[in-house]
Amino acid sequence: MPHLLFNLRHVPEDEADEVRALFEANQIDFYETEPNRWGISAGGFWTRDEGTLERARTLLASYQNERQQRARNEWQQAQREGRVPGLWQAFQLEPLRMALVAIAVFAILAVTAYLPYWALSR
Repeated sequence: MPHLLFNLRHVPEDEADEVRALFEANQIDFYETEPNRWGISAGGFWTRDEGTLERARTLLASYQNERQQRARNEWQQAQREGRVPGLWQAFQLEPLRMALVAIAVFAILAVTAYLPYWALSR
């Protein structure tokens, strides 16, 4: 019976390549399914070998922890260097979009604040 090792939904191509290389370097017998065109299935890496299932899951957990730590370190380094845009930089880059978001937030807050009074007055 096939077992899903790794779902490819929202996975960047570099991560999928690293997982493929991880499986091949550790002789994990796997196959890959492609996502379908309607977005119902995202695709993934699967195995039929019960014997390597736990080893593959352990390798994946270790890899994902390592990748998470690497991404966190890169984010912190970018923050220290000032390469992470804040709210003001985002507003400067896309003023129209940020203004529309602000208007939408205030509209939602206004409706949320007014709706109970309107419902109770009826």
